[in-house]
Amino acid sequence: MKIALLVIDMQKIFLEEQIKELKVDRACEYINYVGNLLRSNNHLVVHVKDVESANGENDDVLDFISEVYVDPSDKIVQKEHSNSFWKTNLEDLLHEHKVGLVIIAGFAAEHCVLFTYNGANERGFKTVLLQNGIVGERTSSVELMYHDRNVISHPVISYLANQ
Repeated sequence: MKIALLVIDMQKIFLEEQIKELKVDRACEYINYVGNLLRSNNHLVVHVKDVESANGENDDVLDFISEVYVDPSDKIVQKEHSNSFWKTNLEDLLHEHKVGLVIIAGFAAEHCVLFTYNGANERGFKTVLLQNGIVGERTSSVELMYHDRNVISHPVISYLANQ
């Protein structure tokens, strides 16, 4: 089974001023570890970029934060809505790569991560959240996401990626 890691909205515009406060570094460690693990086993890593506020001026704030590694082989999907599947090519991209398991990570637990998780489920993908790979505007939001949804740890991902 092919696996895809979706890294949602890890962008300067949302996180640059709150990296320490939101514990972004910790989440990036897990995201980068799992991303490298999946890439080395020929699985897919997709970075989702929110471009809703793009206006042509200062669009560099839409860039991904430097703490998250983006490999040249990674795919980038641009979105304008909270659900990364809504009016994007993400579903087609996942089907094209024969993805069965979607791992969701990134920002923000209470918004885009939640809506993308639900969007993946609605489209029939087996969907999980990356343990310790979610960032939220509030710590309580991250905790609630982990209590109410399927979560996967990196040792399990390692096992699955090597199958």
